[in-house]
Amino acid sequence: MPSGELNLPPGYRLTIHETIDSTNAQALRLAATGEAGGLWIWAGRQASGRGRAGRSWTSERGNLYASLLLRPGVPLATASQLSLLAGIAAHDAVSALAAVGQSSPRIQLKWPNDVLAGDAKLGGILLESSSSGASDSAPAVVIGVGLNLAHAPDGLGRAVTSLASLGLPTAPGDAMAALAWSMANWLQQWDAGANFGQIREAWLTRAQPPGAAIAVRQGTNLITGRFLGIDEAGALLLETDTGQARRITAGDVTFGAAGAQGG
Repeated sequence: MPSGELNLPPGYRLTIHETIDSTNAQALRLAATGEAGGLWIWAGRQASGRGRAGRSWTSERGNLYASLLLRPGVPLATASQLSLLAGIAAHDAVSALAAVGQSSPRIQLKWPNDVLAGDAKLGGILLESSSSGASDSAPAVVIGVGLNLAHAPDGLGRAVTSLASLGLPTAPGDAMAALAWSMANWLQQWDAGANFGQIREAWLTRAQPPGAAIAVRQGTNLITGRFLGIDEAGALLLETDTGQARRITAGDVTFGAAGAQGG
């Protein structure tokens, strides 16, 4: 079971569950009761973990499953910036954990919500919001983070890995503390959206370089081309194989030649 003996950043609280349906679901339930922001929900295992677009997420013990309930006091359009911010925070937490090991895998971000080690998925972000207990223009926001520490789930149709398989065994408590401090740091820099330009630049420095081959699947439609970055609102920018500039707000992204086959 996770231990509550963690050194959290000032102003943040933590609730711990040995097993829960979903840390995001619990955070949304608490938001509906008027729970204040700055609350982390951490579980040793999720019975009904989920990822983006309603996908189920395998949640074995030994990995990190945590959600942060925030009330940032900003409209939903601004709050959506937190998806990129959370990716940066998770990236930096993993990088800090990896730095104490014997190897240093290349940690990078993939739009919109994946943390990669090399080309394999190491973790993901799920951002959800609720207007319960807040005005519609300033929703409660939940940032869910899952990191593969000891196990990598099967059946995702893509390369996955864990810190343990990379020779970096990591206790969930150490990962939880690293994530909490990294998230607090980036939330302070974000300043309720006032400094999103800095967040965008930080995300780009942690992502694939511009010009990388990319494929985006939107349902049955596959768009291939070159990665150009993200725009001022955080949408994906690419140049198609026919030279057309495209702005993408939703889709499953694959980098490299495998993307052309939808891998």
